[in-house]
Amino acid sequence: MDKTKKQEIIRDYEQHEGDTGSTEVQVALLTERINQLTGHMVANRHDYGTQRGLLKLVIQRRRLLSYLSKEDVGRYHKLIKSLGLRK
Repeated sequence: MDKTKKQEIIRDYEQHEGDTGSTEVQVALLTERINQLTGHMVANRHDYGTQRGLLKLVIQRRRLLSYLSKEDVGRYHKLIKSLGLRK
């Protein structure tokens, strides 16, 4: 993910100006990275190092989403709807 793409994602999901660490921003960045690695895994099925890293990212995103659902259900539903997670 290049710098401009990352800044665009941060700008879309930030809670206030300069916000780079909120749960929404972290989940959005992880989702983008997961999507990139998923595409890589389609082309390189036997890349087990990438597979392990992908699983770690998915687990980290799941933990953040679980935290957000406990803290603020409205923000959680808004985030999963905008990212297209969990139909």
